[in-house]
Amino acid sequence: MATYIHQLKDWPHFRWKEEELATALAEARHRQGRLMGRMEALNPQLRAEASLETLTADVVKSSEIEGETLNQAQVRSSIARRLKIDIGKGVQTERHVEGVVDMILDATMNYGEPLTKDRLFGWHAALFPTGRSGMRKITVGAWRPPESDPMQVVSQKGPIERIHFEAPSGAQIEHEMTAFLDWFNRDQENLDPVLKAGIAHFWFVTIHPFEDGNGRIGRAIADMALARSEKSAQRFYSLSAQIWRERDAYYDYLEETQKGDLDVTLHLQWFIGCFGRALLNAETLLAGALKKARFWEQHAATPLNQRQRTMLKRLLDGFEGKLTTSKWAEITKSSPDTALRDIEGLIRLGILARDPAGGRSTSYSLVEPAR
Repeated sequence: MATYIHQLKDWPHFRWKEEELATALAEARHRQGRLMGRMEALNPQLRAEASLETLTADVVKSSEIEGETLNQAQVRSSIARRLKIDIGKGVQTERHVEGVVDMILDATMNYGEPLTKDRLFGWHAALFPTGRSGMRKITVGAWRPPESDPMQVVSQKGPIERIHFEAPSGAQIEHEMTAFLDWFNRDQENLDPVLKAGIAHFWFVTIHPFEDGNGRIGRAIADMALARSEKSAQRFYSLSAQIWRERDAYYDYLEETQKGDLDVTLHLQWFIGCFGRALLNAETLLAGALKKARFWEQHAATPLNQRQRTMLKRLLDGFEGKLTTSKWAEITKSSPDTALRDIEGLIRLGILARDPAGGRSTSYSLVEPAR
């Protein structure tokens, strides 16, 4: 008797109960449309900045799910450089950070290109530039070899390791992945793109074709499918960040579905719910970009000189320390008197306010824009 679904006779012919998914799927798709519409209303620069924040969270949290902590500043700097977004002086990034960013950007920016074996091998090589996972040497840029069997999918919480299922043998990978890639690249008019993303993620993780990195690549594939559903390379919500929040439930549903039959309704219910919650949490993730959008909408007709615009942009981007007259003068290369006139003009307009401490330590802060 089969222990796991990939051992069943009719594998991989998944089935699901559409009537049990319809309501949640419709709600999630509605949220998706509203978010995309809202972001389309922003100017191109703010959309790009919003996408930068989302992609940064996606890369960082996808790695955290696997127990790897990346330097967020390095990730953000790497993505900003590739997207040609000015964030000031960047930081030097390590090779493995560049590799993860390479993979995510290729998956999302080139979402319309076919997913091929060579492309997946490139993603895998980018994740492991030294040919090692930690201290362990692994096969990189190729399917896991038969000698790596048995491949067990595990999660770890502290010292406790939990085995969720055992993947197909290495000898089966070529056949399994050929079937998967053929399905993924085929147009399927009767399959909702969000469902396709959920099935693709589940199917890939079940095969587990690499010695390491399967979780991150599986989530990149899901992101690629979701980008196709939106026909947009820009990302405004992070599925990986939401999976990270729900990782215990994710592993529970993954394990339960692997040990059942080929009805993946349970897993798709979780995936749609997770997707919907990622959309709901997008506003928190994009708070900075949305705050800037509200500010510039509110002050679209406000007469501002170039020095004032420059400094307001600095403040909205997250000004380090307190804003003082001397800092204003230094940054804008103006005299202290000019800096003071600029600041007082913004106070009269209700854009800046004096901080409580006065005297020689007088500093100023932005007034929160009305919602």
